[in-house]
Amino acid sequence: MSTTTRQAPNERYLGVDALRAEVARGEIDTVVVAFTDMQGRLQGKRMHAAYFLEHVLEQGTEGCNYLLAVDVEMNTVDGYALTSWASGYGDLEFALDLATLRRLPYEPGAAMVQCDMVQLDHSPVAPSPRTMLTTQLDRLAERGLVALAGTELEFIAFQTSYEDAWRSGYRDLVPVNQYNVDYSILGGGRAEPLLREIRNAMYAAGMDVESAKGECNLGQHEIGFLYADALTTADNHAVYKTAAKQIAANRGQSLTFMAKFDEREGSSCHVHLSLRGADGSTTFWDSSGSGQGGRTKEYDSFIAGLLATMADFTLLYAPNVNSYKRFAAGSFAPTTIAWGEDNRTCAVRLVGHGKSARLENRVPGGDVNPYLAIAAMIAGGLHGIDEGLELPPALVGNAYDPSDTALPKIPTTLRDARDRWNASAVARACFGDEVVDHYTNMADVELKAFDAAVTDWELRRSFERM
Repeated sequence: MSTTTRQAPNERYLGVDALRAEVARGEIDTVVVAFTDMQGRLQGKRMHAAYFLEHVLEQGTEGCNYLLAVDVEMNTVDGYALTSWASGYGDLEFALDLATLRRLPYEPGAAMVQCDMVQLDHSPVAPSPRTMLTTQLDRLAERGLVALAGTELEFIAFQTSYEDAWRSGYRDLVPVNQYNVDYSILGGGRAEPLLREIRNAMYAAGMDVESAKGECNLGQHEIGFLYADALTTADNHAVYKTAAKQIAANRGQSLTFMAKFDEREGSSCHVHLSLRGADGSTTFWDSSGSGQGGRTKEYDSFIAGLLATMADFTLLYAPNVNSYKRFAAGSFAPTTIAWGEDNRTCAVRLVGHGKSARLENRVPGGDVNPYLAIAAMIAGGLHGIDEGLELPPALVGNAYDPSDTALPKIPTTLRDARDRWNASAVARACFGDEVVDHYTNMADVELKAFDAAVTDWELRRSFERM
């Protein structure tokens, strides 16, 4: 059942009438009905297209509510108010957002529609990532504002298949490049068959592809996409991550969006954000008068709020144990909660002017859930505006400088981030107790699993020598 009146972002998306026509011609036979779970993964069902059109389009479909209460391994775990053995693990409804209906060029005969997860009485599920974002977007809409966002995902690609990687315990994988190919045309060319297929498939799926470039780690690359409204960006981000993995798998290759795959550079997901008026007017920049203009007071307070809530909201930017391995001095991943003008050592980097004025949150890694990160940025920024927070001076120079101890630091472990999030009065005011408790439990589940694991590092250091 559809719950949206949004328009599709562009003509490359599918309307329902076009879907009916392509199904009748035999060009589409499968419709993927999917939502994004807590971990940022697409989950759902593949449906016969005729059944989708005849039944699901009007009546909807359902799935077990444990989908928003499991760990990465899909284990049912305790501690969630939303669902449990005691409550019988009932169903939630996949509420179709038909504005997201698109072809999947990398999957023959397939289309996809993304969904909100709602209760069977159609009421929202507060901890659902997409709902968390739309709730913050509604807060902006009440003020006559809209959010524009872009996410810059890095990944590491390998010649090794996912199956062979699994069998080898993820050791001795062969990256698509054997040296640093940051901005290298030659290095990018070595991976171009894979990169080109991903770019073209994503364009055909409705995304506005910008470019691909090499990065620092061995086999590391980034494919960039044009910014869009925040919800479209998050939806596209989730589709792209799944599609890139599936395209690599189809080629006998693999790629990972892990925040930190090895001891070299991690994979980031820098999130760019700006606000506009509902009429398209510029909110972050004042170009009135004869001067060049500059940041508005609203923009400064928004940045101040983002900084003030950064530590409390880090759990939504860095949701996994592995996420925190990125945060190291000299790594281009931030350690200090500070802002700077075009300064890549800071957690928040300001770039652009006029309508292009935007902030870049450099904390998230490639493992981030985009709905959670953008929701947190909006909530933090609105906190700054509502409280009239003053923006501190910009950091000039190196934010990694160990002699500067005055500025706060990003939490260094998932446990630290979990504790800040759970105790945060601002988080509870912005998201509600239900959401805060839900994601606190998610962190607890991950920490319990990690604390019980014996790592390769422990084995190497202790097996013989201890």
